[in-house]
Amino acid sequence: MSASNLLKKWFGRKERPQIKAGEEEEFYRAGQWQLVWWKFRRHKLAQMAMVVLGIMYFIVIFAEFVSPHDPLRRFKQYLSFPPTAIHIRDQEGKFRLPFVYGMVMKRDPVTFRPFYEEDPNAIYPIKLFVRGDPYKFWGLFDADLHLFGTGTDDMPLFVMGTDSIGRDEMSRIFYGGRISLSVGLVGIAVSFVLGLTLGGISGFFGGIVDEAIQRVIEVITTLPTIPLWMALAAALPREWPQLRIYFATTLILSILGWTGLARSVRGRLLSMREEDFVLAARLDGESEWAIIVRYMIPGFASYIIVSLTGSLPGMILGETSLSFLGIGLNPPTISWGVMLQDAQDIMNVAHYPWILWPVPVVVLAVLMFNFLGDGLRDAADPYVT
Repeated sequence: MSASNLLKKWFGRKERPQIKAGEEEEFYRAGQWQLVWWKFRRHKLAQMAMVVLGIMYFIVIFAEFVSPHDPLRRFKQYLSFPPTAIHIRDQEGKFRLPFVYGMVMKRDPVTFRPFYEEDPNAIYPIKLFVRGDPYKFWGLFDADLHLFGTGTDDMPLFVMGTDSIGRDEMSRIFYGGRISLSVGLVGIAVSFVLGLTLGGISGFFGGIVDEAIQRVIEVITTLPTIPLWMALAAALPREWPQLRIYFATTLILSILGWTGLARSVRGRLLSMREEDFVLAARLDGESEWAIIVRYMIPGFASYIIVSLTGSLPGMILGETSLSFLGIGLNPPTISWGVMLQDAQDIMNVAHYPWILWPVPVVVLAVLMFNFLGDGLRDAADPYVT
């Protein structure tokens, strides 16, 4: 056995992969963002998260078309209807295209609660591009085409069941994602402006300005988050339209979310303001604002992206928590937190567990943002292996 094999066996060291001369030259000549992209492509979880989040945002953007039903339509004959079982084999064992059986409602002789049984004599195939409930696509175009469904009211398709008043859970989750996922983007945009501006001023100028901004940050970070959200959200006038309450809720979440980014920006600027390139820019007659925007911020832009990505899950959870507690958004506005208001009654959860569908959706979205943030964090410094 050779010496290199013995070393690898004893110490568990892997041989360094051989890099061709052309590839090595390309690596050393690559720019910062190209190196970040190469490092990010090696993070499989982050790539998976990007795909999943892309699918989620695609669904909520085209929610009218993707949803099988109008989220506000009430199917009075299907109250608290369980998720529909989809079959590909009939009672005779023959394979068919996906279909559902008709359902017959009965009552439990002991509890008198309604329950549903499949009728094998009534078969309803699941079709693509079916006509259904009319809608106004993006509020601009009248249409009634849906991606999938049975195409009949005799047996509608309820993949995730219905709520207590007969509204389709899947359609409401798709529509609710528009608010629950966009509140993070809108909130991050506000936090980005506040954090970047105040953190930049604090780190670059220092002195009394730095002390004042840091004391404000310390006060905000010491406040208990949930009670503060509750107090601020409860102060919103109840007569406001839901859209105004939505933006006000976003602003509340943003007020609390800028402090982390501001401290990161301040720390980076404190370490960079004495660098030679900053001194050269001053001697060249550049203004203070130009030095910050043109020279210093691009030097740690990757860290800003990582910080923003890591803040998105907190924004989503904040809106969901406020709406769940009834002090954020309220019906008829649809969000994942509003949908979970029915889950406050433990008896509803015990008898109709499918009303908890928004929970795994929120968990999935938060996990995907965390995975994406981990990938960006690793790729932010491409020179670290």
